[in-house]
Amino acid sequence: MKSSGLSPVINLEQLVGCLVVKFHGIQVAASSRVLILNEANYPPVYYVPREDIDEQYFARTDHTSYCPYKGDANYFSLQVPGHEGANAVWTYEKPKISVEQIKNYVAFYPDQVKFEVIKADA
Repeated sequence: MKSSGLSPVINLEQLVGCLVVKFHGIQVAASSRVLILNEANYPPVYYVPREDIDEQYFARTDHTSYCPYKGDANYFSLQVPGHEGANAVWTYEKPKISVEQIKNYVAFYPDQVKFEVIKADA
């Protein structure tokens, strides 16, 4: 599914299979409804629906950032016993129209978490 509108450098596609996200060995998210966002020359980013995260491990922070293609991002830290990943997760709560599909999704910094993709026919 290519996004239409303002951003010719971004496209979105559906992940085939299920994505499991772990932080220090603890599963913090799992979803078979993951979007993969490809932007210019950046590595692909997994976007997980908010309803597929385990909110007990997420703590909203005051940190924000801005992307001219996606809009204003808000952040969460990941917290599990003995470990905190400050601002390890971001979300676009009011994304630009060209990427409105990522509303109510979160993304993770890949250096903070471990991803496992379980193929649909596995």
